Amino acid sequence: MGKTTHTVALDAMGGDHGLVAAVRAAAQISLGRQTAVLLVGDRPRIEAELARSRYDAAFVAVHHAPDVVPMEASPKDALDQFPKASILVAARLVADGAADALVSAGNTGASVLACARTFRKLEGVPRTALAAVFPTETRRGEKADPFSLILDVGATLHVDADALVAFAHMGSAYASRISKNPRPRVALLSNGAEPGKGPPEFVEAHRRLSRDPNLEFIGNVEGVDLPRGTADVIVTEGFTGNVVLKMLEGISETVVDVARYAYRSKLAWRLGLFMLRGGIVQLKQLTDWQQYGGAPILGFDRPFIKAHGRSNARALANAIKVAHKAAQSGLCREIENQLSALPGDAR
Repeated sequence: MGKTTHTVALDAMGGDHGLVAAVRAAAQISLGRQTAVLLVGDRPRIEAELARSRYDAAFVAVHHAPDVVPMEASPKDALDQFPKASILVAARLVADGAADALVSAGNTGASVLACARTFRKLEGVPRTALAAVFPTETRRGEKADPFSLILDVGATLHVDADALVAFAHMGSAYASRISKNPRPRVALLSNGAEPGKGPPEFVEAHRRLSRDPNLEFIGNVEGVDLPRGTADVIVTEGFTGNVVLKMLEGISETVVDVARYAYRSKLAWRLGLFMLRGGIVQLKQLTDWQQYGGAPILGFDRPFIKAHGRSNARALANAIKVAHKAAQSGLCREIENQLSALPGDAR
């Protein structure tokens, strides 16, 4: 497997569906002959699954890593105990240049820690951030997809103004490179639209971002604005972001569950749902996390896409495509460039 194309290292052992989903995703991607996949995990099991799959051998390779970090394990303890765990080996391969980007559906904490131990934190990044995309009501401006980005959603608990400003630039760079949005609108998530609302670090970040000519900063937004697509990039701390993300995921799943319950319960409700079937299908497609694959961890010198723990082959294939796009577009370099260009009164 040469370097004529970008290579994505895939942690083949992580996630609820494990090795089977990972191998099938790699096989599917290989047939497109645009992205090479380096499967990292138990070689005999991977090769046995590949033997049952249709794939292009020129675009698939295997690197043996015998251990796996369980989903429920303590990240630090697991990585210390299993230095040959697939996620840690895969991160080392990317750091050493054997691959250009990393994808895993495994233990999130272990994934972040593996990156922290092997990748370099970009100049100007005080804290790395786990970002996530979520569906919005409208496609605003020139944005090519109906999603917005929120960060941080779990890599941090509480942050200072420096981190919030860095998050804004990292999110803006991601939206411009991955979502093809040339001027993404950036906002702080707060409890009111006024500049003085929120904790002191948010007020200070608002002051700095307002003076930054390199960002399309639109000020504060509230929770009600998120699904409306008011902003393309939402900046907050990890604790709040994680709560918001889980709430958004829960709402979409609840709507679909309610529709299923109504369909089974009464004929009248079934007829009503039949009349609304077009809208329900559209809602299901809009809230389908499998179509966008995963969420980036931003702030390192190598791209990492964290796929959902429940990812099947389709979702992992889409995560690989996002990782390829991040490497191909020079996302990490763009983040570093944006942060180095911060004006003095925005630092």
